[in-house]
Amino acid sequence: MDRNARNVLHQRQTRIGRQAKATQAVEFFNVLTSPELLQTTEALLPQHRERLYPPTVALSMFMRQALESDGSCQKAVNGWAAQRAADGLRPCSVRTGGYCRARQRLPLEMVSTLTRETGHLLSQKALVPWLWRGRAVKLVDGTCISMPDTPENQERYPQPSTQAPGVGFPLARLVMVICLASGAALDMALGPHSGKGSGELGLVRSLLAGFSPGDVILADALYCNYWLIASLMGAGADVLFEQNGARTTDLSTWSVAGTT
Repeated sequence: MDRNARNVLHQRQTRIGRQAKATQAVEFFNVLTSPELLQTTEALLPQHRERLYPPTVALSMFMRQALESDGSCQKAVNGWAAQRAADGLRPCSVRTGGYCRARQRLPLEMVSTLTRETGHLLSQKALVPWLWRGRAVKLVDGTCISMPDTPENQERYPQPSTQAPGVGFPLARLVMVICLASGAALDMALGPHSGKGSGELGLVRSLLAGFSPGDVILADALYCNYWLIASLMGAGADVLFEQNGARTTDLSTWSVAGTT
C-alpha cells in the first residue's frame, strides 16, 4: 500500500472513530426502530412494560456504553437522562439499578440476532470498489476470551487445567466471520475452550450455512482442512488458506495450461 493510500485509510479510520465517539444512545435507538430493522426488533422483543428502560432503550444504552472510554453504568444513565431532558421529556432518576436490571433482562437471542442482521445489512451496502473483483471476501478467525467467574460459566466454559481450582476464570473459544469490504461481523460461534469438538474447526462447521456461492473465504493455516475445503467448495465458495506447515506440496507434478 503506497503512502497516499495509507493516509486516506488513516483519515477514514480517524473519521469513523470520531463519529463512533459522538454517537448517542438515541441514535442507536433510531437504528433499532428503523424500517430496515423494525420488524426483526419487534419479533424479538420479550414481554415487558413500557417504563423507563424498555428493551430497545436498554439495548441502545448498552451499545453506547460499550463505546465509551468511561464504560460505567452511571455514565450511561446520566447520558440518557440528559437526552430525555433535551427532548423535553419528564425528568427521571439517575440511579443505575433500574438500567442494570433492564440490561440483564435483555434476551441473548435478541442481541445476537440483531448483531447478525445489522452485519449483513452493512455488508450488502459495501461499494463495488471495496469488493475483490466484484466478489465478497469473508474472513474467518478465532480467539479465546475470558468469561465472568460465575457458577454457570464455570460449568459451561471450564477454566484451563493449568489453573488451580477457584482462582482462574472460565475460558471460551470464539470464531468470527467478518466481511472484508465493510469490516462488519457477520456471524459467530461460541464454545468451551477445551474438550471434544471445541476447536476452531469444530465451531466453524456450525457457520457453514452463512457462506454463499461466489464468496471467497480467507483464513489462516489452521483452517487448511480437507473436509472444510470440500464443504465450502461444495457450497459454491472459493477458499484461500495458508498451507499447513506440516504438509508438503510438490508443484512440479502439476499440469499447467495444457503442459505437463
